[in-house]
Amino acid sequence: MKITKNSLETTPGPSEWFTGAVYIDTIATPSEPSRLAAASVNFAPGARTAWHTHPLGQTIYVTQGLGLCQRRGGPVETIRPGDRVFFEPGEDHWHGAAPNRFMTHTAMQEADDSGSPVTWGEHVTDEEYNAAPAS
Repeated sequence: MKITKNSLETTPGPSEWFTGAVYIDTIATPSEPSRLAAASVNFAPGARTAWHTHPLGQTIYVTQGLGLCQRRGGPVETIRPGDRVFFEPGEDHWHGAAPNRFMTHTAMQEADDSGSPVTWGEHVTDEEYNAAPAS
């Protein structure tokens, strides 16, 4: 057993990966033989990830607020507390907060054999983001 006291600082989400104000609290980092990483990600209204994929998929679990998510080519979906979203391995997608609401989710994903849990793409345009349904 290993207990990690609450000693990690909240870190801002890098602008290469996010649009808007995003803050990340690490929950779990991979430790051999596990490849699982998890984080609590806090999105300000309108903030969102860039398009990205995960080699072994990703699960997000919404804990607060109102969010949006989309897989490439699909509709923008509204997500609420208690909703779980699984993005298939290699599925290009994004997720973030609704325009006028904060959103927090727990993100869980595994690294591949090379140690990479994610491949980042281009930023989600305002036009793509604004295609969201009325919440």
